[in-house]
Amino acid sequence: NSSDLSPSSFFLASIPGLEAAHFWLAILLCSMYVLAVTSNCAVLFVVKTEPSLHAPMYFFLCMLAAIDLALSTSTVPRILSFYWFNTREISFGACLVQMFLIHTLSAIESTVLLAMAVDRYVAICHPLRHAAILTNTATVKIGLVAMARGVLFFLPLPLLLLPLPFCRSRMLSHSFCLHQDVMNLACANTTPSMVYGLTAILLVVGLDAILICLSYVLILKAVLRLALWKERLKVFSTCAAHICVVLAFYVPLIGLSVVHRFGKGLAPLVPVTMGNIYILVPAVLNPIIYGVRTKEIQRRILNLI
Repeated sequence: NSSDLSPSSFFLASIPGLEAAHFWLAILLCSMYVLAVTSNCAVLFVVKTEPSLHAPMYFFLCMLAAIDLALSTSTVPRILSFYWFNTREISFGACLVQMFLIHTLSAIESTVLLAMAVDRYVAICHPLRHAAILTNTATVKIGLVAMARGVLFFLPLPLLLLPLPFCRSRMLSHSFCLHQDVMNLACANTTPSMVYGLTAILLVVGLDAILICLSYVLILKAVLRLALWKERLKVFSTCAAHICVVLAFYVPLIGLSVVHRFGKGLAPLVPVTMGNIYILVPAVLNPIIYGVRTKEIQRRILNLI
């Protein structure tokens, strides 16, 4: 009945109706997490130890692997602790830190995917200038810009929530902390936080998605100028892995956003499931996609095995 200006904790959401199966669900999540960690570490190791892979495309792939490792590690161990040991409660400070990491790392990954789309555009549409434009130094600078962009845009999110009073139920909709989820539990005017969060998402992830689509429109136009269908398929197939990775990132992200903004009447099972897909599926799929599509990585990993 009274507001708490400094909330001590929130409570993570379980999968409704499956509380008795938490142990087995945790084994499934743990298996996916181990697969994500192992495969992404393998990609990092292969690119580091293979001089022939020291090129911008593979450096971007290493950035993706590092982001996926950080994103899954910032959430999955806490989820497993909840499922195995029933530690449902998460402190307010830990929740804000986790929220900041999730949104910032997602923004960085979106920027890296845009950089990879530009890399494919330059390689296909301006092949003679590719080596001069996307040098190793330029790739490092792009990575630093991606990190700065993510931090600067999403650092205000926890700072805007910090002074808000929380007097409603502190039960979250997911097994981890997201800005929209935490913001909905506040009992004060959240308009500034909501407007800034939506603006940041549109200016980072939304803008990146538009520019990625524009890159592929230009790539498609260049491919269609080729005379033979075999040449068209061969050139466009170099983009297949990146297209799959983009879909693996944006489809769960868009689905989670739709659930938050328009899924008020949905069963509680939906947001929890969508949240777990958003955290784990890209981290598992990205190294597998590039491992299957890139012969150099595939051969090197098979040699390691």
